[in-house]
Amino acid sequence: MKCNLLIQNLQDGFTKGRSCLTNLLEFLDKVSGCVDSGNSVDIIFLDFAKLFDKVSYRKLVLMLQAHGSEGKLLDWIILWLNNRVERLCVRGIMSDWLMVLSGVPQGSVVGPILFFIFISNLDFGSIQNYSRINIC
Repeated sequence: MKCNLLIQNLQDGFTKGRSCLTNLLEFLDKVSGCVDSGNSVDIIFLDFAKLFDKVSYRKLVLMLQAHGSEGKLLDWIILWLNNRVERLCVRGIMSDWLMVLSGVPQGSVVGPILFFIFISNLDFGSIQNYSRINIC
């Protein structure tokens, strides 16, 4: 993904040498600079709770195809995502099996990569993109 320039400069998560901390430090530096210059700053926070669970399979496959995935690799990912089932166990009592209709499997190596691909263009045209360029 890095070789094909699919990772945006604004991406901190899942990127070598970057993290939530580097993102927060850069943000704090820019906001502090604005405040120190006497400018006001408006901030909008979004909570993407359980976002791993809400990834649309159809949209993910379209994103994978747009990034050049095809053939056996794409077929394997589709098979891996489709026809998954899960159930809940509480104090030894099991629920019925239910189809998993969205989300990427957590606890796997491939899950975070698929999630990263799914959100890779999230900042295109967004206010975050603009504010990262010129926050004041």
